[in-house]
Amino acid sequence: MARALALALRGVALAHPNPIVGAVLVKKHRVIGEGFHVYDNRDHAEIVALKKAGKKVRGATLYVTLEPCCTLGRTGPCTKAIIAAGVKRVVAAMQDPNPTVAGKGLAELRRAGLRVTTGVCEEEARRHNDDFAKWILTRLPLVTLKTALTLDGQIAERAGSVTWITGEASRDAVQHIRHAADAILTGIGTVLADNPRLTDRTGEPRRRKLLRAVIDSRLRMPVKSKLVKSAQDDLVILTTQSLDSPKARALVRAGAEVVQLSAKRSHVDLHAVLRELGQRQILNLLLEAGAELNGAALQAGIVDKMILFYAPKIMGAGGVPLAHIPSRGLAKSPALKNLSLQRYGPDFVVQGYFHDVYRYHRTRRKN
Repeated sequence: MARALALALRGVALAHPNPIVGAVLVKKHRVIGEGFHVYDNRDHAEIVALKKAGKKVRGATLYVTLEPCCTLGRTGPCTKAIIAAGVKRVVAAMQDPNPTVAGKGLAELRRAGLRVTTGVCEEEARRHNDDFAKWILTRLPLVTLKTALTLDGQIAERAGSVTWITGEASRDAVQHIRHAADAILTGIGTVLADNPRLTDRTGEPRRRKLLRAVIDSRLRMPVKSKLVKSAQDDLVILTTQSLDSPKARALVRAGAEVVQLSAKRSHVDLHAVLRELGQRQILNLLLEAGAELNGAALQAGIVDKMILFYAPKIMGAGGVPLAHIPSRGLAKSPALKNLSLQRYGPDFVVQGYFHDVYRYHRTRRKN
């Protein structure tokens, strides 16, 4: 199963809007076939492994990170192919998070006489596809707030300034986080202060361009910004302003897409942002923003996950905090759960979840 999980990760940025899945076929203690899912190649991981194993597959055990599908979609049901090939046992890390099919594929395999085991390395498999689970249950993306900060919680020396806080190893790790995302979201304040490109610079293959989304309620986006100048069908500006305004037309002529969304207290409604991106099959949304948008996202309750890169530094008074929260604070004081800790050079990273995305229900779409 560990090998299957490693294979699944090779589908990062290549499998969405499908889940990432890895599969390994074992017979007489030897691997006879393995595979992972790539959306454009159509075949699911199990089918890739079966094809590689060929005639040797009869009597083998299949290890797969997600319950095999039993429905007809872009491909035929994997369960039927597994049964027809003569696999004798299936070990699945987890059930399909889609409630309309969850458990049905495993039940079909059992009815055909196969031995079925589930729950092996389940937690790791669930983390692999927490974005898919969130989207399939709500049609909204998983929102990850990522930031770099000092030990005293500062993200910049002063408002509007560019401050390098973490080291090279952390910045390299951030690129891999971007690579796993379908879209990156920031606010116009960050654009005006940093003039970023917000690109995936790993050089690794991806099926879809990283969508760069900017919340810009009043359309202050400079036409000559790096984001606009580098736009190639991968920049969307989310605003409350009319699409017929001169600025909106200028941005569209320059290559950006401008989308008008509903307003909430004179700002773009963040729930409307998630609905818009979810309709575009954005499963994994990375929030890289400043204190204002971070605070608004936390207040709105849309953040599912946080990744905090801490540098061993103290900035002191006058710095910019992680999030600007009004004096009344958050309606509820959320606590991060399922925490993990990792080192990148002199920095350390805290990662955790506000929400168990596997408990979302489709009715949450109404938010």
